[in-house]
Amino acid sequence: MEQKRSNYMPVRVVDYDPKWPEMFDAEAAVLREIIGDNLIAIFHIGSTSVPGLKAKPIIDMLPVVRDAAALDALGDKFAEAGYEAMGEFGIPGRRYFRKGGEKRTHQAHAFQYDDVYSILRHVAFRDYMREHAGARAAYGALKAELAARFPNDLGSYCDGKDEFVKEYEKRALIWRWRRLAAHAAIDLESARSYRISQNLCGR
Repeated sequence: MEQKRSNYMPVRVVDYDPKWPEMFDAEAAVLREIIGDNLIAIFHIGSTSVPGLKAKPIIDMLPVVRDAAALDALGDKFAEAGYEAMGEFGIPGRRYFRKGGEKRTHQAHAFQYDDVYSILRHVAFRDYMREHAGARAAYGALKAELAARFPNDLGSYCDGKDEFVKEYEKRALIWRWRRLAAHAAIDLESARSYRISQNLCGR
């Protein structure tokens, strides 16, 4: 069960800011310095990673690491960079770090490389929203409505999104697997064509 959120944190949803990718790049460099060789990759996730989508102005990052437990020893380094280390914070296997207190600016959700579902669901949702304008518009409208209804209640705001997010995570994962299967079929056909051409050239 996810740890209960602070109920009375201000909720502010704004239009997409084209500076958000640059803010991600800058902070990703900070995390690379802290995590070092344990870091495999880092993804920009969440609504600030989707051009055209309304969002809370908080940069969400997903570091993929070799050993998630090893991050527990880096609390002081994260603190020096302004982060609060929250441990799993209700999601088994995750290491969660947040920056900015009640005026939060960044969040890092670190997962070990073999926690494939936790990683993929975030990346697939991001990619689906990037490529499906109707879903993106519906999500933005829902968030704006919830922010207006619950301007100081983050828990209710997040609860109001929960059903939508779960439904579109499911759609995004199915879409992602279908795309992967289609690309695999194209690659297989290309390999067959190459073998045929090589055989013909050898005659």
